[in-house]
Amino acid sequence: MHPNGSALLLTPTRRRTVGVVLAAVLVLIGGLLLAYPERAGAAADPLISRGKAAASSSDEGSGFGPQNAFDGDPATRWASVEGKDPQWLSVDLGAGADVTRVTLSWEDAYAKAYRIEISADGTSWTRLAEETAGNGGTDDWASLSGKGRYLRVYGTARGTAYGYSLHEVEVYGTAGSEPPQTGAFTVVAAGDIAAQCTASDSDCAHPKTAALAQKINPKFYLTMGDSQYDDARIADFRAYYDKTWGVFKDRTRPVPGNHETYDPAGALAGYKAYFGAIAYPQGKSYYSYDEGNWHFIALDSNSFDKSAQIDWLKADLAKNSKACIAAYWHHPLYSSGGHGNDPVSRPVWKILYGAKADLVLNGHDHHYERFAPQNPDGKAVADGITEIVGGMGGAEPYPIEEVQPNSQKRISGEYGVLKMDFTDSGYSWNYVGTDGKNKDTSPKYTCH
Repeated sequence: MHPNGSALLLTPTRRRTVGVVLAAVLVLIGGLLLAYPERAGAAADPLISRGKAAASSSDEGSGFGPQNAFDGDPATRWASVEGKDPQWLSVDLGAGADVTRVTLSWEDAYAKAYRIEISADGTSWTRLAEETAGNGGTDDWASLSGKGRYLRVYGTARGTAYGYSLHEVEVYGTAGSEPPQTGAFTVVAAGDIAAQCTASDSDCAHPKTAALAQKINPKFYLTMGDSQYDDARIADFRAYYDKTWGVFKDRTRPVPGNHETYDPAGALAGYKAYFGAIAYPQGKSYYSYDEGNWHFIALDSNSFDKSAQIDWLKADLAKNSKACIAAYWHHPLYSSGGHGNDPVSRPVWKILYGAKADLVLNGHDHHYERFAPQNPDGKAVADGITEIVGGMGGAEPYPIEEVQPNSQKRISGEYGVLKMDFTDSGYSWNYVGTDGKNKDTSPKYTCH
């Protein structure tokens, strides 16, 4: 346990001198606090890490993700894989900050040796403090002085045979100034929507998700493919989708899924006939548009193997002037559901990651899932892309099968929509069930 956050080893004489001086100072401070009790704690710097985006080198399982160490709940924790050194846990403070104090609340699996480091870009790190003889419990590193946006705990030697585990990491200091949030707006998103059923069937889900989506009344709607089952014929669009989600078709920004390619009249024939220019605003099944400080890219993952779309994406990103980037399509690169990971999306991820994209939305697997920011190779990194699988718009749910690394939350069997909240410099969301209740709330993320 590190009682005072200082790595300085004092000589016995120095310790006695410090003790005398400290006693005198404490008497003086005590008198001042008695005289001016309202000043107690007035100089303490605020907590600036609660609820911020987090990443880690690994986690022990889906219930031990890095975000648990910044949620303020002592019952949750981050835990790394067992038996491997080094391991790290990091937090994105959202903007450059002056860090003055860090407290670590270790679980039984503690670090014997570790460093606390700070970085402006999440790549180059500066050491703030170092422990070489840790014994668990609570380490309170006070009187630190560091400037940066990212802070990490870098464990180099385990204190037990297990891994590293922290109930909570609290970072104190002065947060950097951020631009005013003048461009806030809300978007509703879902994929895998209209089964061949109507509101007369009590088990039919897409009328319920449509009613929820309409009640939220967002700026616009995103659909992440498979809007109509099973073969997405124009007759089926008119008989089912149009009666529910079609009510706000003119405010919808769709992309096609694999079921839109099954139409006997031709791949995407019914999809194009139903949505028309809404789905082809630039004459292709993929397009982009801006809202506030965000650039949105709608892609057709059925043709990721075609150079035309890839070349278009690179050109589109090259001319983008917005600070924040979101992309959406049907097939997820990472998923813990029945379809699992789909490598067809990896080349697109690499392009988006190189352009510092922030967010990717997908469908295909019929469940809800969110991932920690990660790179195209599935490594959790502070500058990674956040992926959401949102395929619970109305099609029959799929079970969770193989939980993927960096998966932070999964819900199967509860239909709902994503309520996405965007600002000039960041985003967050809630997964809302058809009963109107929040089933999951994301961290607040800042754009890269």
